[in-house]
Amino acid sequence: MTQQTTDDRPGIAAAVIVSEGRVLLVRRRVKEGQLSWQFPAGEVEPGEAEEDAAVRETREETGLEVKALRSLGSRIHPKTQRRMSYTACEVVSGTAHVADLDELAELAWCSHSEIPEYVPYGLYVSVQQYLDEILPQ
Repeated sequence: MTQQTTDDRPGIAAAVIVSEGRVLLVRRRVKEGQLSWQFPAGEVEPGEAEEDAAVRETREETGLEVKALRSLGSRIHPKTQRRMSYTACEVVSGTAHVADLDELAELAWCSHSEIPEYVPYGLYVSVQQYLDEILPQ
């Protein structure tokens, strides 16, 4: 049996959703190391674009229909060693709720000043820059 490497595993696509001056964060039922609160996210399926995966995962996890606006970049996540892509999204329809009870425990719409309370280890630089630009401070 061979050990899985970062390159063998599917990438993770995250949706950075801002609505009415707040960003959506979800809390996973099972923590990944220090990670508890994060953006709606999940594995990119074979042949699926990262932006499409972010939109699909948001719908599956929160019930929200969102539209991808633009890529905010990608990286190897320093805590999980998984390839992460981040997509800025806007709400098209729906009300956010915990739609996937197996995956999520709760969700929160956070103001700019609340983000460090939920994500004390900081955000990916390009995501933080985007939120600094778009959220009231």
